[in-house]
Amino acid sequence: MLSNKQIVFILFVFVCAFAKAQTPTNDIENTIVAGDSIISKEAYDPLRPARAAFYAAALPGLGQVYNKDYWKLPLVYGALGSGVFVAIDSDKEFKRFRNAFKDRLAGRVDEFTTEDPETGEITEIFSNDALIRGQDVFRRRKELAILVTAGMYVLQIIEANVDAHLTQYDVDDDLTFAPDIHTDDLGVAMHYGFKITYKID
Repeated sequence: MLSNKQIVFILFVFVCAFAKAQTPTNDIENTIVAGDSIISKEAYDPLRPARAAFYAAALPGLGQVYNKDYWKLPLVYGALGSGVFVAIDSDKEFKRFRNAFKDRLAGRVDEFTTEDPETGEITEIFSNDALIRGQDVFRRRKELAILVTAGMYVLQIIEANVDAHLTQYDVDDDLTFAPDIHTDDLGVAMHYGFKITYKID
């Protein structure tokens, strides 16, 4: 059974892993070398993000495959599979506590009650209040798992759409955003900040 901290950790890893680094193209036929820069001849496809989102909605992970981000497939199915597993397991535990509570109300020996065959002494492992609390805990956990799984499903659709947008942008070094550290005119104090640089060739 996964604890709430483990569920949050899985979600954190899933979200962080979706950060995408830009990689240079290796297709020589689709590039033009102009001076020191490489310009892609591939035209912008305005329908590519919509197709990626549609594929991701039709089958989780298919949008990532369409974007050629195959390494994201284990992350998508790991996150969705974890949510489904927690929901199914919590539902099973909820039904155990509910059936035991029903048996106890009907006067039958339930799963959490033991009976000594020699003396006939009955021992209740969980009280009635504990059975009610168990039902509440596992019902809430099941509902949370379903909500998180639905969120992961929507997130992978959004990720496929945004990634399809970003992979078509021309990223070069003409515009940079970087941290900046410099001293003042007297050389006494250090100043920290960010610097935006735009280079015109």
